[in-house]
Amino acid sequence: MEVVPAEPAATVENQPTEDTPISRFTWTIDNLSRVNTKKLYSETFVVGGYKWRVLIFPRGNNVEFLSMYLDVADSAVLPYGWTRYAQFSLSVVNQIHNKFTIRKETQHQFSARESDWGFTSFMPLSELYNPSRGYLVNDTCVIEAEVAVCKVVDYWSYDSKKETGYVGLKNQGATCYMNSLLQTLYHIPYFRKAVYHMPTTENDMPSGSIPLALQSLFYKLQYNDSSVSTKELTKSFGWDMHDSFMQHDVQELNRVLSEKLEDKMKGTVVEGTIQQLFEGHHMNYIECINVDFKSTRKESFYDLQLDVKGCQDVYASFDKYVEVERLEGDNKYHAEQHGLQDAKKGVLFIDFPPVLQLQLKRFEYDFMRDTMVKINDRYEFPLQLDLDRDDGKYLSPDADRNVRNLYTLHSVLVHSGGVHGGHYYAFIRPTLSDQWFKFDDERVTKEDAKRALEEQYGGEEELPQTNPGLNNTPFKFTKYSNAYMLVYIRESDKDKIICNVDEKDIAEHLRIRLEKDREEKERRKKEKAEAHLYTIIKVARDDDLTAQIGKDIYFDLVDHDKVPSFRIQKQMPFTQFKEEVAKELGIPTQFQRFWLWAKRQNHTYRPNRPLTPQEEALTVGQLKEAANKAHNAELKLFLEVELGLDLKPLTLPDKTREDILLFFKLYDPEKEQLRYVGRLFVKASGRPQDILPKLRKMAGFLQDDDVELYEEIKFEPNVMCEYIDNRIIFRSCQLEDGDIVCFQKSPKPDTADQFRYPDVPSFLVYIRNRQVVHFRSLEKPKEDDFCLEMSKIFTYDEVVEKVAQQLGVDDPSKIRLTSHNCYSQQPKPQPIKYRGVERLLDMLIHYNQTSDILYYEVLDIPLPELQALKTLKVSVHSIRLPKNSTVGDVLSDIKSKVDLSHPDAELRLLEVFYHKIYKIFAPSEKIENINDQYWTLRAEEVPEEEKNLGPFDRLIHVYHFTKDTQNQTQVQNFGEPFFMVIREDETLSSIKERLQKKLKVSDEDFSKWKFAYISLGRPDYFEDSDTVATRFQRNMYGAWEQYLGLEHPDTAPRKAHSANQNRHSFERPVKIYN
Repeated sequence: MEVVPAEPAATVENQPTEDTPISRFTWTIDNLSRVNTKKLYSETFVVGGYKWRVLIFPRGNNVEFLSMYLDVADSAVLPYGWTRYAQFSLSVVNQIHNKFTIRKETQHQFSARESDWGFTSFMPLSELYNPSRGYLVNDTCVIEAEVAVCKVVDYWSYDSKKETGYVGLKNQGATCYMNSLLQTLYHIPYFRKAVYHMPTTENDMPSGSIPLALQSLFYKLQYNDSSVSTKELTKSFGWDMHDSFMQHDVQELNRVLSEKLEDKMKGTVVEGTIQQLFEGHHMNYIECINVDFKSTRKESFYDLQLDVKGCQDVYASFDKYVEVERLEGDNKYHAEQHGLQDAKKGVLFIDFPPVLQLQLKRFEYDFMRDTMVKINDRYEFPLQLDLDRDDGKYLSPDADRNVRNLYTLHSVLVHSGGVHGGHYYAFIRPTLSDQWFKFDDERVTKEDAKRALEEQYGGEEELPQTNPGLNNTPFKFTKYSNAYMLVYIRESDKDKIICNVDEKDIAEHLRIRLEKDREEKERRKKEKAEAHLYTIIKVARDDDLTAQIGKDIYFDLVDHDKVPSFRIQKQMPFTQFKEEVAKELGIPTQFQRFWLWAKRQNHTYRPNRPLTPQEEALTVGQLKEAANKAHNAELKLFLEVELGLDLKPLTLPDKTREDILLFFKLYDPEKEQLRYVGRLFVKASGRPQDILPKLRKMAGFLQDDDVELYEEIKFEPNVMCEYIDNRIIFRSCQLEDGDIVCFQKSPKPDTADQFRYPDVPSFLVYIRNRQVVHFRSLEKPKEDDFCLEMSKIFTYDEVVEKVAQQLGVDDPSKIRLTSHNCYSQQPKPQPIKYRGVERLLDMLIHYNQTSDILYYEVLDIPLPELQALKTLKVSVHSIRLPKNSTVGDVLSDIKSKVDLSHPDAELRLLEVFYHKIYKIFAPSEKIENINDQYWTLRAEEVPEEEKNLGPFDRLIHVYHFTKDTQNQTQVQNFGEPFFMVIREDETLSSIKERLQKKLKVSDEDFSKWKFAYISLGRPDYFEDSDTVATRFQRNMYGAWEQYLGLEHPDTAPRKAHSANQNRHSFERPVKIYN
């Protein structure tokens, strides 16, 4: 046995660094065939300061394979909670030919629960113990273990730029598919340079310009030290939050983005770049075999979709792509002037692009299950791809054979998950060196080639056993992470494409703009780091109250986010801060008096008291701590200044305990206007009537105008504004420093009805509850149709009445409203029931968020009537009946709407699903329980022959079907299913005559049909002389699963399941709107 240093290996998630301990241990086992113990341990060896040993099961761990594991030798005596992480490989050396040595590698976080890890089925015992194979020579076996002990990297402290030189992209919710594509495109330097050269101007905004947003993104990827946001780019696409939380298909986004950029590059210096990089051409041909006729058509492509199913690697997919199809028999080709001819049809390539994008068809439509499925089969792809192989069998005769189509792999885009979602990331070789990098949203790591290639092939993998001492059979699992898109670069073009991109390629205005953004970000970062040394002081003055009240705010006195702000060192004396204020605002320190704001129990915020001389002697930091009981980050002050007639500051009067500082707002009911008019000191023992002359002067009233006063007390959750009696002293009115008094002219009795809001309380209630609602037609849910100003306390009836007036609808009960989902930015699935909510506010609230959007419909009948009805879609008819109606009522309604073969014809209602009849509804069945959302309802006349069934007659199901092109043992139903009466001894020949007559099929077409008894999807074909009835069981459960199948091609136009059959079944396609 020996332990020797090994060469440092490339790495995976938990990165070994250059000083990571890596060692190779060799274990020579003599007389292996005579070992009669179940387990055999090697000697202990030390790597990274930890003790290890190899554990083998010479006769297999309950399998016919050698089982081999790496074990923590001293796990029994290690302290509680120990863990260690290692990458390791285990090998059985071939002592005759070293190249046949079997080596397997893995990685594991070892712990007390999982102290060993490895491979239960390492190699077949028959291979190991066969002396001629070279693994057991002279009954001696040589085992090697190579172990790298890695430090476990803290995800949160990991620095991608520092570790790899690259930065990641932030995920907006479900944009990993976009991030992996953007990283791939960014790391094609020729493409990046072209994006930088797209004309943009300094007046463009990234959120409205795709070229500028992409330039900005690429610049940040190139020069930022941390991960980059994609929000500007998605905004430039015209996407909203819903789009960012909707996972789409990376292949589709690639095509849409390429088309959009190609369009944006037209008429610029980089016009044609997309075509130069990604466009290739192939030739579709049909060539007749027996006559001299050939039809060809040249087509371009930006990417190639390659089959994964049934193909073991990329070459097999290309073989399938150019596979020749024979057109013969019923499928002959109609050649001009030659009629129907045997022909061969196929595709050959005229030229391949410098950057070859291969989209792997990991998603396909399963016709049997009527759903998209993911193909997780193993599919290999080479590091070098030679498309000139086998004497250029993929190339057309017109191809330029002087171009060498040898490609090297640049990037592998991976999808991890299933058909309904998952995660995307990319493995990229930015410089085509041996070093791979994994770009997984914000995180970039170094990876080895095996991780980027072999581990992304897909297929199955054996899960190493966690406890090899137990009798567990090895568990194989499907790998749901596999390559989904491959990008290859042609060897002869790589120097041109992997070019140098530096600052001279970036427009000066862009460089200046982004440098400013970066400096601003650094400034904010520095401020954040130094925040503990500073205090933010916000200073409000009368000017701020005048500017805001009646415009930005109506309640309280000021929005502190919109007043002058000072960033002051905590150690600065407050007296020095007053000098700063004097410089900034032009108010000498002797004329300044500062008041502290206080949050009251009713959640209002008012000036509470002036600072004392002792407080002004403190430092800013000490004052903040002393005054700020709520521990807010900011210190908020009100600056009291008295101005003379010349607007120059005056000396402030002393404030006694008898003085109360009140703030005054003036309300004008005619203009529906509230504004701030000033403040006054009043005596606690005085009366409001004493200050009326001053108030009249402040408001510009005549001295004989009557005035009403109200105290604004609070506005959350409801407005409280109380009348003030002029004759009661201020102290008895419970007025104190910082209180707000609203006043107005007393309304005259004959003018009270002239104004919507005649007094202060009614106006404040209106302001508190007013809401502008954006109404959208439910048929156009992305577009505002009109806006109405309403009150949140409007009743249901008031809301629909306003909408009906706007739309010119006479009956408001014909308006149906639907609320807005704030998360999906879509209408909620269920509309609001008639008077189902009390107030407008209830319509707008979605969980803890309030929307300002409602959707409307105009119904043809009043909503209360509609809610009492059940609507069923039967064939092409929409039937509305009361919910307690029966199927018989439905059929009666249909009779009144359709032409019948005769007046007394009997109807029945069927439930059809995927071209099979599952149920005949009883006429007495209630319609309330019928679900027509997923099932198709079909009404039809009952044929006369079914009304007179004999005792031995059978009513059987008859369905159309065709064979699955991928799997000939499976059938696919199509067309309209139906019932048919068959007699006890009737042969297929007789039934065929009746079928042809019933279905009105021509002799030529009908002669090609086949007929089978089908049970549970398996066809058993009839001969013309067979008696059909003998095959059908009576009273079988699931009668729809045994039927007479009519096999013939489906000639009806096929409903498109998806624009791209390789797409996921997502809610909507990718769109870039701008």
